[in-house]
Amino acid sequence: MTAALGGCGVTGGSGDVTLRLVAADYGDSAANSSQKYWDKLVKEYESKHSGVKIDVTVYSWNDVDRKVKEMVDAGKAPDMAQIGAYADYAAKDELYTADDLLSISTQADFASQLATAGQVKGVQYGMPFAASTRLLFYNKTLFANAGLTPPKTWKQLAADAAALKARGVKYPYALPLGPEEAQAETMQWMLSGGGGYTDTVGSYGIDSAQNVATFDWLKDDLVGKGLTGPVAPGNLNRAAAFSAFAKGEVGMLNGHPSLMKIAAKKGVKFGMVPMPGSGGRSSTSMGVADWMMAFKKNGHAQQVGDFLDFVYDEKNVLDFSREYDLLPVTNSASEVMSSDERDADLKPFLDELPQSELYPVGKTSWAAVSAAVKKRIGQAVGANGSPAATLSQLQATASTAESAD
Repeated sequence: MTAALGGCGVTGGSGDVTLRLVAADYGDSAANSSQKYWDKLVKEYESKHSGVKIDVTVYSWNDVDRKVKEMVDAGKAPDMAQIGAYADYAAKDELYTADDLLSISTQADFASQLATAGQVKGVQYGMPFAASTRLLFYNKTLFANAGLTPPKTWKQLAADAAALKARGVKYPYALPLGPEEAQAETMQWMLSGGGGYTDTVGSYGIDSAQNVATFDWLKDDLVGKGLTGPVAPGNLNRAAAFSAFAKGEVGMLNGHPSLMKIAAKKGVKFGMVPMPGSGGRSSTSMGVADWMMAFKKNGHAQQVGDFLDFVYDEKNVLDFSREYDLLPVTNSASEVMSSDERDADLKPFLDELPQSELYPVGKTSWAAVSAAVKKRIGQAVGANGSPAATLSQLQATASTAESAD
């Protein structure tokens, strides 16, 4: 009913319709490229919908957001884009709302915090497509050799790191605050200290007392004591930290599901626990989502909505999540995954999802804030760094970007 109403007046009448989708590649080789996933899905859909063709182009994560922006700027927006951020397009009124497109049952099936993260001013434009959470990975062999148990508090984490350092471990705790993905490690630590990028009413609170205390602790109790390895955190990227973990050189680090495969391939025995907090296990985990959106420019709301209802069918969501070690964005697929033996590896991450917090992706200012965090946050824990000064600078950047919205 919703999809049919959304389509009124914009479907362009009868006849064949070709919908263009630009999507990101989650594969790590040609063998498991996302193009293969979409080709199979589209073939099945088209076999049941003779008047609709779906043309899918897949780009690497390095290029996909830029490619979509170039297409939109040139007046050639695709019908759908599956990329990293939606808020800029929503702010310019270029997107359909979820209400315009999806059946009520599809909308109701989205995990609630993911659906909320897809909203701008209470209206959902971003449809979650893939989700992930983070856990603390630890090297079981290094821990056993040092007689350690996985930490539940920051104090225990620092003590474990000191014991690992004494045994010659290269990176007792790997702290990747380099420009690749520093915004993730930063948020994980902020949350574990009771803070975050935003406050309880959604305003930026980067320089809050909790966040300053968190980075003071990181600077003084981890980095300052030589417990984060030979590369300064501001120069250590996530990919390099993951690679070092797979070589057995890291005692502990924050990781997402793809690290399981990377480490297992190299024969590293690892365990995973929730992120330690300042006084006990952190009550909030970091969640990440990628987004599907539909542009209004070409119309075809009814056909787009019908195709997306198919995309979000339980079977298709499960197929995608299992292929790429990601978490389902729907409740129905999550319930299946929670109880299915073949998904046991992902269950610890799935358990974290309900209490996870996502980046403030509904803010058009987030892209600028994220870029500033990647560039500067490493300075906060450097030898001559000042957490209070760095976080204050980032808050000023956030306030400026927010007022420019």
